[in-house]
Amino acid sequence: MIGVAIATAVLPILVKPVLDDVFVQKDSEKLIYIPIAIVAVYSLKGVCDFGQYFLMSYVGQSVIKDLREEMFSKLEEMSVGFFVRHSTGELLSKMNNDVNMAQGAMTSAITSVVRDAVTVVLLVLVVFYRDFWLALIAMVVFPLAVYPLLHFGRRLKRYSRRMLVSLEDITQRLNETITGIRIVKAFAMEDYERSRFNEVNQTLFNAFMRRFKVRALSNPVMETLGGFGVCAIVYYGGYQVVNGHSTPGTFFSFMAALFMLYEPIKRINEVNMTIQEGIAAGERIFALVDAAPDVVDRPTATVLEAVERGIAFENVSFAYEDQMVLKNLNIEVKAGEAVAIVGESGVGKSTLLDLLPRFYDVTEGRILIDGNDSRDLTQRSLREKIGIVTQQTILFDDTIRNNIAYGRPDMSLESVIDAARAAHAHDFIMALPNGYDTFIGENGIKLSGGERQRIAIARALLKNPPVLILDEATSNLDSDSEKAVQSALEVLMRGRTTIVVAHRLSTIRNVDRIYVLVGGQVAEQGSHDELLTMKGAFARLYSMQFAPDQEPSDADRHNDTRLSETGDR
Repeated sequence: MIGVAIATAVLPILVKPVLDDVFVQKDSEKLIYIPIAIVAVYSLKGVCDFGQYFLMSYVGQSVIKDLREEMFSKLEEMSVGFFVRHSTGELLSKMNNDVNMAQGAMTSAITSVVRDAVTVVLLVLVVFYRDFWLALIAMVVFPLAVYPLLHFGRRLKRYSRRMLVSLEDITQRLNETITGIRIVKAFAMEDYERSRFNEVNQTLFNAFMRRFKVRALSNPVMETLGGFGVCAIVYYGGYQVVNGHSTPGTFFSFMAALFMLYEPIKRINEVNMTIQEGIAAGERIFALVDAAPDVVDRPTATVLEAVERGIAFENVSFAYEDQMVLKNLNIEVKAGEAVAIVGESGVGKSTLLDLLPRFYDVTEGRILIDGNDSRDLTQRSLREKIGIVTQQTILFDDTIRNNIAYGRPDMSLESVIDAARAAHAHDFIMALPNGYDTFIGENGIKLSGGERQRIAIARALLKNPPVLILDEATSNLDSDSEKAVQSALEVLMRGRTTIVVAHRLSTIRNVDRIYVLVGGQVAEQGSHDELLTMKGAFARLYSMQFAPDQEPSDADRHNDTRLSETGDR
């Protein structure tokens, strides 16, 4: 950059000998040397220009790459609560739009500031060297040029923030519409969604136009102010030449330096706009990068080696955004036991399960695993010991093999097939065009609900965890799919410490103990038959599912039969 600046400053110095020595005095020797010098200066400038552009681009892109990686790592560190508070559209927009805007400030802007700032300093020295008094006249315009630089910069920063928020809104709207397209079409809401999108799109358009208006005004204002300066310089400089106080070579060398000076100043003004936009984006980026995770490992955290005695929730309470969800819970699950959590919707069953792998930390009380507070264990070792199967199956746009082996990429194909067989998934997998190498689409969209659940169960089986969490894993399935999934779950539960949240109460007849939640508290506990005898909250839930005039479904009969055949389970 310094080489480019020096070469640029040397060029106007060569104007004086060209005019005075070659054209006025007709010096033939200078006619040979000066063109060679011009070629040398331009060659130096070209080499340095390439070097600074390539190297600064490399540095800038490396910074942006590292920043993206740091943002992604931060997202991986954040607790589940963070993703509840921040929408997918907001996070995607920061990763894409904000980083792209900051990229301009990191590459072209920094290059221009350094290169053009040095160029301006050197050209100012040339201007004063050629004519001190003319330079003073020119410098009068400089303070006037600072005002639009600062004023327009502040406005552009403000408008850039609004633009980024609008980009965030439009990304969120797109994400919601695409992921929910079946519901949109099922309810014939295309026109409604189109109007919502058009509304945020118009807001984005307005934000862009205000930003472009500021950018469009910036250069004309600078040029108008520059015109006044040039007018004064031409008059005074011409007066000096006409009266013999200066030579044409000196004047035109001065003017060449002055006009060359205007270009880097103009670019600095333009790059100031880019920097202000980059600052607006940077503030949002670093708000994410600097965010502190809600759930962190304690400095003294130890590794959980095994789960041999069991799990205990001691006086556990949990509040979300000042709303108490769970209150003073006491639940015990001995090693190898299967315990069910039941209750009406919204009583905190799924929240209770989220506390065990520390997706959230308890507000009060503690969760003990083999007598150790879960907060005294490393998150990684804790979660390695827990397998989770939920009603909302999460799969990745990858092959079936890689989805089953997720978290265990070192496992052989034979091990993957064994897990799939145990999960009753092998037959349908082999019926697919590419078997285990079949790509299943975003979130397994190419598979049915039952097939996705069995892939998730196979994934949990391959992980082979000592602790298992089942969160209404069969609630959204048809009867045939539920039969296959329930069979796979029975295999998965054998010999593991299991906590089940059940929608169908018939599926938990043979668990070791059932806890009934009412209002975020344990209202009842006992076996299936004991709770029915109490004629309390569990009996009411059971009667709602199986009214006297309502026969159990085929799926329920099947589940009752199979569960009775599983012995202690």
